Amino acid sequence: MKAVVALGGNALTGKKREADINKQFSEMKKTAGSIARMIKNGWHIGITHGNGPQVGALMLQQKAAMDIVPPMPLHVLGALTQGEIGYIIQQCLLNEFKSQGIEREIATVITQVIVNEKDEAFKNPTKPVGPVYSSTEAENLRKSYVMGKVEGGWRILVPSPKPLSIVESEIIKGLMESGIVVIAAGGGGIPVVRKGNILHGVDAVIDKDLASQKLANEIGADVLLILTDVERVCINYGRENQEELEEASIEEMEEYMKEGHFPPGSMGPKVEAAINFIKNGGKRAIITSIENAWKAMEGNAGTHIHR
Repeated sequence: MKAVVALGGNALTGKKREADINKQFSEMKKTAGSIARMIKNGWHIGITHGNGPQVGALMLQQKAAMDIVPPMPLHVLGALTQGEIGYIIQQCLLNEFKSQGIEREIATVITQVIVNEKDEAFKNPTKPVGPVYSSTEAENLRKSYVMGKVEGGWRILVPSPKPLSIVESEIIKGLMESGIVVIAAGGGGIPVVRKGNILHGVDAVIDKDLASQKLANEIGADVLLILTDVERVCINYGRENQEELEEASIEEMEEYMKEGHFPPGSMGPKVEAAINFIKNGGKRAIITSIENAWKAMEGNAGTHIHR
């Protein structure tokens, strides 16, 4: 059985989404145990992850040093974060596997994702990256970046086009089927456009959950497991009549989306990814917290979405 596990931002940075390297190792060590449980129970795993805090930190480093070294474009920074975060996940998982006597190899695949260069997202940056800034800090950054209001302050916004296909999906599929744990499509993948037979990188950040769904379908995964901050998806979130969803059909979830229960900047892409996965041949999509990953796989936690 194959599963794609999409790690939420706090899997590496905690809820404050800080790019401090020691914090990233510390948080990933906590997450590694859930992945190990899946491996011990016979699953072939592909792992995806976000990169908002990390790519945001690199953007600021580029800006600070631009008078000393030439700055690199955003798509290259995305590739850098795939190496950085892949290293952290690989090391933490290998150490966890060794401590539990699990004999599995792990590999990070630098992953390119094809997008449409005419995607409307390029005209309207909406994807938050980097840390949360105060109003004063945001005012200074506004000279160089588009800024958006979020809970607790402001963040840098960049374009987020829809993923069309995963360039390296066949490589990833082959590695997983040979028993290797694969870390892929990091940060939603490196966005590229195809002109004729030539690929070109473009400056954007693809939503991690939508890229994870595309990868899961292209490699024939049975389950898409999306790990986030909450145990279950809720309707009427934050209201007196808030209700947790234990299971729902894709038709029910689509109706909830139309009613506006899942905001675009938070649960929306996760629910959209789950629906798309099932529609394109997936058996089961689960949204839950990192702590409840294995319980959800056993059917004892999370929101389970099906036909």
